[in-house]
Amino acid sequence: MSAAPAEIRKRRSNVIKATPPSVSAPSILESRQIGRLTIWQWTALVILIAASLLRGWDLSAKVLHHDEGVNGNFMVSLYRTGYYHYDPANYHGPSLYYIAEITTTIGSLFLGKDGLNTWTIRLVPALFGVGVVWLMLCLRRQLGVFGSLAAAALAAVSPGFVFFSRYFIHEILFIFFSLGTLVALLRYAESRRPVYFMLASASLALLGTTKETWIITVMVWVLSVACMIAWLRIVHSEPQAAPLSGLLPSSASYGSERGWSRNQLIVNAAVLFLAIWVVLYSSLFTNFPQGVIDSVRTYTYWFQTSGNANVYPWTKYLEWLCGWRGGGLSLRADAELPIMVLGAVGTIVALFRARSRFPVFAAFWSMGIFAAYCLIPYKTPWLQLSIVLPFVVMAGYGLEQMFARWRQRILAVGLLVVAVVIGAAQAIDLSFNSYDDESQPYSYAHTRRDFLNLINEIETIAAGNPQGQNIGITVMSPEHWPLPWYLRDYPNVGYWGKVVDTDQPIIIAHEDQKGEVDQRFGNKYRVISENDLRPGNRLVLYLRKDLQP
Repeated sequence: MSAAPAEIRKRRSNVIKATPPSVSAPSILESRQIGRLTIWQWTALVILIAASLLRGWDLSAKVLHHDEGVNGNFMVSLYRTGYYHYDPANYHGPSLYYIAEITTTIGSLFLGKDGLNTWTIRLVPALFGVGVVWLMLCLRRQLGVFGSLAAAALAAVSPGFVFFSRYFIHEILFIFFSLGTLVALLRYAESRRPVYFMLASASLALLGTTKETWIITVMVWVLSVACMIAWLRIVHSEPQAAPLSGLLPSSASYGSERGWSRNQLIVNAAVLFLAIWVVLYSSLFTNFPQGVIDSVRTYTYWFQTSGNANVYPWTKYLEWLCGWRGGGLSLRADAELPIMVLGAVGTIVALFRARSRFPVFAAFWSMGIFAAYCLIPYKTPWLQLSIVLPFVVMAGYGLEQMFARWRQRILAVGLLVVAVVIGAAQAIDLSFNSYDDESQPYSYAHTRRDFLNLINEIETIAAGNPQGQNIGITVMSPEHWPLPWYLRDYPNVGYWGKVVDTDQPIIIAHEDQKGEVDQRFGNKYRVISENDLRPGNRLVLYLRKDLQP
């Protein structure tokens, strides 16, 4: 006798609600051991080591970008004086600086005052960059055994992920907390352990205290959940879909392990969220309540960034991510073409074949975040990392579905190997060789390596002068970042941004100011060197004639 229609619908619903992808048998990657570890564990370890090397090797060699110099200046103030107040008009959230204070403080235990250096501040994004790869591995139940390894490997060699994991800016922390929020929610949905729900709340708060664009991410997530529910109802005739199922549980036992009711858990998570938000934005209560007020007021500024110079057509991210120009695709040193293609395939597969909710949610997340950032006029290359993230997830899912079929297994491995080799070659070239090549979009107005010759000249002059690092320096150039970071140990530096009267031993002027400086000071100063700051900006170093270079 055939099952009743109600029972058939119930069975169908239970299949759809299952979180793991449909893998027919235990994978050899999990079942076979080499020593005490399985093949999956050994592979994951190799991926993490490779990710660590790409992000940590020679971390301080590359000259700081303009934005790194600004962030570094905040760190100098916070580290040396304890002062930092959030500026809602120009800069991003406080989490980066307070986390970097931990690494610089630890560094100071070994290096004294030199604990604040390029390596210790860049160590923060490097660690979080490796953390992003680790979080991909945490999606093993959602992406599958092979799929989680594939996603982790692609994240490990993504040119953008590697490049900005070696940058002291907010972006990689933002990517980590974005994925961390979802991973924590998924773990809670599986285990019902309140600690994961609280971790999700903390990660979401840290996402909001990292960068104002968290609003875009959360809005896309909410829309993706709605689209997921509607899609599963239409395509798979799912009778009911509780909100955030697969991300949040629908049962009443929210915190039964600790005796928490559903409402208590939500209240506790909200309190934790607000506590992190208030503590960081108030600068550890030294700027309370103004810092908290500014954390809300900032959106009146950021919604006006479309008037900024960084305004591009909606196709710009296609150009940057895929090497798209006039309808054609090309592989550049910073293009994410393999990830984007594999992610697009995974998205299509999830929409029409997925029987669990997370892949469908992630498919709409990838499409939604891509559409959102394309429609926003303000565009920078580092913002597109929020697009790359879900495409990496979907690439892993698509490769898992291919790997699950014996006849396609070799093809899945082959595609992954090709994508990883291409990504690794691009990441190495971009991060270690072409980082100041203005033709590479990720090298967006990056400081030229020639700038370090200017710093070396100043250090040589100071070393041969009785005043040492107390030597007086007048910076007349309006364009000078990241110079304050490299002169952080020189207390007698003045930044004027225009030609002013001075008798200090050293003058640093912009090439456009050279004629005026020569006219006013030519009989007292001589040119020591001219060095590129970044494309379109060249600095001229002057030394007073009575001093030896």
